[in-house]
Amino acid sequence: MIAEVIIQSNVKNLNRIFDYQIPNDLENQVKVGSRVFVPFGRMKTLENGFVIGIKETSEYETKEIASVQDESILSEERIELAKWMSKRYFCNISDCLKLMLPPGTSNKEITKRVKEKNINFVTLKKEIDEIEYDIEIGKIKSDKQIRTLQFIIENGDVLVSELEMFADTSRAVVNTLCKNGYLEMIEKQVERDPFEGKDIVKTEKLELNSEQQKAYNEIANSMDDMLFSEFLIYGITGSGKTEIYLQLIEKTLQEGKSSILLVPEISLTPQTVNRFIARFGKEKIAVLHSKLSVGERYDQWQKIKRGQAQIIIGARSAIFAPVENIGLIIIDEEHDSSYKSETAPRYEAKEIARYIAKEKNIPLVLGSATPDLETMHRAEQEEIMLLKLTQRANSASIPKTEIVDLREELAHGNKSMISQKLYQAIQENLKNKKQTILFLNRRGYSTFIMCRECGYTAKCKNCNINLTYHSNKNKLKCHYCGYEMPILKKCPECGSEQIRYFGTGTQKLEAEIHKLFPEASTIRLDVDTVSKKNSHEQILDKFQTENIDILIGTQMVVKGHHFPNVTLVGVIAADGSLNIDDFRANEKTFQILTQVAGRAGRGKEAGRVIIQTYNPDNFAIECSKNQEADLFYQTEMSLRKQLKYPPFCDIILIGITSNNEKEVIEISQKLHQYMKKKLIEEKLGIILYSPVPAPIDKIKNKYRWRIIIKCKFDNNIMETIHQMLKEYEKMKKSNTRVIVDLNPNNMM
Repeated sequence: MIAEVIIQSNVKNLNRIFDYQIPNDLENQVKVGSRVFVPFGRMKTLENGFVIGIKETSEYETKEIASVQDESILSEERIELAKWMSKRYFCNISDCLKLMLPPGTSNKEITKRVKEKNINFVTLKKEIDEIEYDIEIGKIKSDKQIRTLQFIIENGDVLVSELEMFADTSRAVVNTLCKNGYLEMIEKQVERDPFEGKDIVKTEKLELNSEQQKAYNEIANSMDDMLFSEFLIYGITGSGKTEIYLQLIEKTLQEGKSSILLVPEISLTPQTVNRFIARFGKEKIAVLHSKLSVGERYDQWQKIKRGQAQIIIGARSAIFAPVENIGLIIIDEEHDSSYKSETAPRYEAKEIARYIAKEKNIPLVLGSATPDLETMHRAEQEEIMLLKLTQRANSASIPKTEIVDLREELAHGNKSMISQKLYQAIQENLKNKKQTILFLNRRGYSTFIMCRECGYTAKCKNCNINLTYHSNKNKLKCHYCGYEMPILKKCPECGSEQIRYFGTGTQKLEAEIHKLFPEASTIRLDVDTVSKKNSHEQILDKFQTENIDILIGTQMVVKGHHFPNVTLVGVIAADGSLNIDDFRANEKTFQILTQVAGRAGRGKEAGRVIIQTYNPDNFAIECSKNQEADLFYQTEMSLRKQLKYPPFCDIILIGITSNNEKEVIEISQKLHQYMKKKLIEEKLGIILYSPVPAPIDKIKNKYRWRIIIKCKFDNNIMETIHQMLKEYEKMKKSNTRVIVDLNPNNMM
C-alpha cells in the first residue's frame, strides 16, 4: 500500500504530495490523518509528514515510512479544509494542517504528561521582535536554540519539562539561552486548569425583550431545520447580544451538540468565560487562547477532542478546535481585525467558520454593534439574514456624546492632553464616586523625538520608522523590531540640546492624569502592562472590584467590557485612526468611537462620552457622535463604490521583501510584468497597479515593496496567482521573500 504524504515544511516547492511505501508492520497504524516520520531527499534526519491519502500503487520508485508519530490525529474533513485554505490563502497545506494539531505537538511525539505542581517555568526575557531579528541576522545559529525560542514565541511561557517534551530541546540549550539573556527561568505553581480558583455565582437565563426574542427565534428555527444559514445580529452596545448567544448555546446543548464562540481580544475572554461558567458551569466549557500555557492549551484541546467540553470559547484559532458534533458557530464583535491572521496562513476566521458551517449544515451567527461594511453589504444583498437590536437590554439610555474641538482648546491656551470640558467631567465623576475610561490608541510616552535646531528625528536603525519614548524603561524603542537605545540629550547630527519629545501615548496620559488628579486611583491597560499571563484579567478585575477611578488604555478597553459603574468615557485623540494609510480609516474610526462610547452608562446611571479631535467635521466622527450608523454606512459605501474598494471588489496584496534593495525592486518588476502579460493574454478582469515601496518601506533591515490588485476574486485569478508564485520560484533570490495576502487588514 502507498501513503500520500505532505511534508511538514513552508518551502513552496514542497507543497505537493510525495508517495511512500507503507511497511507491512505499519499497515494497521498508518491511516489518513496520521503523522509519520519519513526519509526525505538527502536529509540524514527523518522529516515529519501528514498522510492525506492511501492508494494501491505508485508510478514512482518509493521509500518506506520510517515510523508513525500519531495514528489518526487529523480527520479527512480537516485535510479537505487545509487543501481549500492552501489554495485560497496561497500557502502550504502543511502550514494549514499545523493549525489543527494539539498545541505544542508539531515537532515531537508526546510520551508523558507533566504532573508536578511547583516547577521551573521558562519565559522570554527579550522582546519577540529583537529575538526574531537576532535569528534573522544569524546572531543565533544553533538550530536547537532557534527551535526553542520559536516554540516559546509561538506558545508563550512554558514549563521546562513541556519544552523538552514538545520542542525537542534540552535543559542545556535552555540554560545557554538564559545565560545569553534571551530567556529567564522562574519557579511557579503549574495551573493546568485555566478555571482553577474561579468561584462564580450561578445565574439563570434572563427574559428576552421582543427584539432579542425575534432574533433568537429566527436562529433557533434554522437550527431545527438543520440547514446552513448565516445571521448578523446588529445590535447597539448593551443591547443584550450575549444573552442571545447564551440561550442559543443552551438549545445546542439540549440537542446534544457543541458550540464554538469566537471573541476578538484576549482581554474579552475572561469576562466572557465568567458569564458562561456562571450559566453552564466549568465542566462543559473549554477555553483556547494564547495567554494560556502550552500545557493548559493542550489539556483544553484534549478535553474538546474527548467530547467533555461542549462549549468552546476562544480567539481566532479556536475555530480549528477538534469539535466532533458541532451545532452552532458564533463570532462576536465580527468586525474586529484580529479575526484576520497577519502571518502565514493569512486566513480570515469568518471564512473558515462559513466553510465549516456549510459543511455541517449549521447556523453561523455574527454579532456586532458596528458590523464590518463587507458584512453589512452581504446582509443588504440578502446573503445574510439581518437581525436588528435597537434598544439596550436593561432599558439603559444611550450615552450622550459631545465633541471637543482641540483647535479651540489651543486657541484658548490649553496645551494639555485634557480639554477643559473633559477635565470638569472627570472631576465631577470623582466627586460622585463613578468610574471613568480614557481611551488613547497609542502606547508609550512620546511618539517621536525631534531636534528643534536641525529637524533630526530619532529613527530605528533597522526600520524606516520613528522610535517611541518609553518612560518606564527610560529608553527609545522600535515597535516593529524591538530595537532599543538610550534617550538622547544632544542631537547626534548638530550637537544641539534642543531635543524635544512630541506626541502622546498612554504612559504620558497616565502621568498627566496623576498631576491633574493626584487623589484619583488609576490603572493602565495596554500591550506594555499585559505581557504576563492573566494580566488582562487581573487589571480588569482590579478596575471593577476595587472601584478604581480611572482606566487608561488602548483599543483593549474598547470592546465588549461591561462595567456598570462607568459613566464617563473620554477619547483623548480621535484623529489617530483617521490618519492611517488605509482605505478603511473612516470605518475603523467610526467603529472604535462607537464601541468605546458603548462602555459608558451600561448600569442605572446615564453615560457621557467626550470625544477630543482636531477634525470635528469629519463625517465618521459626526456619525459616531449622533449614533447614525445607517448614514455612515450609506456614505462610506458610496465612496467605496466610486473608488472600487471592498465590498465592491477584492484586494490582493503581493508583498516582496529582501535585505537587498536592488533584488526587491528587480523581483517586484518581474512579477508585475508577468501579471501584466497574463492580464492582456487572458483578459483578466483585474486592475493591476505598478510596484511601489510599502508605506513603511523598511522593517528589520528588509526593504519592502508591494503590488496591489483589485478584482473580483475567483478561481481563474486564484490559479493565475498560483502560477505567478511558481514563476517566482524559478527566479527567486536567496534573500527575497514573496507573500500574497487576500483582503489584508494591514496595508502598511
